[in-house]
Amino acid sequence: MKYLNTVITGTGSYIPSRIIENSRFAKQVFFEKDQSVIDSPGEEVTRKFRDITGIYERRWITKDLNNSDIAAIAGKAAIDDAGIDPETIDQIILAHNFGDVIKGSIQTDIVPSIASRVKHLLGIQNISCTPYDITFGCPGWIQGMIQADAFIRSGLAKRCLVIGSETLSRVVDPYDRDTMIFSDGAGAVIVEGVESDEKSGILASSSASHTNEEAGYLYLGKSNSPEMDPDIRYIKMNGRKIYEYSLSQVPTAMKVALDKSGISIDEVKKVIIHQANEKMDEAIVQRFFRLYKKQIDTASVMPMNIQTLGNSSVATVPTLYDMILKDQIESHKIHKNDILIFASVGAGMNINAFVYRQ
Repeated sequence: MKYLNTVITGTGSYIPSRIIENSRFAKQVFFEKDQSVIDSPGEEVTRKFRDITGIYERRWITKDLNNSDIAAIAGKAAIDDAGIDPETIDQIILAHNFGDVIKGSIQTDIVPSIASRVKHLLGIQNISCTPYDITFGCPGWIQGMIQADAFIRSGLAKRCLVIGSETLSRVVDPYDRDTMIFSDGAGAVIVEGVESDEKSGILASSSASHTNEEAGYLYLGKSNSPEMDPDIRYIKMNGRKIYEYSLSQVPTAMKVALDKSGISIDEVKKVIIHQANEKMDEAIVQRFFRLYKKQIDTASVMPMNIQTLGNSSVATVPTLYDMILKDQIESHKIHKNDILIFASVGAGMNINAFVYRQ
């Protein structure tokens, strides 16, 4: 019996060269959301921030680049890694949240779509190659993978380029301490339909969405500073609510995907999870394994790069995967036939996951 598998055949990423260390924020005056000043010294704010998130530096793009530029760079790297002719790509699926935001502006630009701009930048002439965007919060790249899998299994596509790219440094409020979480980056993969005698690639997936009070946990809001223009909007979040929501909901979504795959928890080698917050991610993975009455050393199954790259939203998962495959994450390797779980949570609030056999 032959199986049609959705398999990743190439990966690529773009890590901005501009390093922003926590010390940059040590002298910054921060305000609460009610615009009252935070009395604690900047040094203390940044120290507590690192203790909670694990982040001590992040990457921001240079002023000459936009989101579509770094998405195209990551996409080109994935194409080269797969060794394919880009004219054979059926779909370019691009996950982002804010489109292109020109340096010095706060305006989101998504006309034309970022995927269309990437197709243009890659020089793809094939008119049957369909480019389109996904705005699904931080889980956007995983949702793009789920969609690519559906198109491939339906016979409507054979090869897709799936990219997650974001430049959050262009939409942060400098007077909000949450600014220190966010970063820029891009990750991409080529996925193809491959027939084989065994099941591999994407084995199963799950998605969940909660949009009652949860819909407002991440949003665009005015600056925390009373001196800033109140009509300009920046990325904002209710960190405590997101933390509680993620711990209660993400492990269940991961379990749904694993149970659908028919794979035992004992076979899971790595959990490639959205790099949102070091402590939160550790707690999610621990709770996931506890659903199977298992205890786990999270460091052995959960590779991380948030400490040096920050939270680049849709880019964190594909960037981390690319870095592991290219031996850039210490103490973590992925081998053929390894079972991986990809998972994410973000604005919406949306959650998704898929199980993958390497």
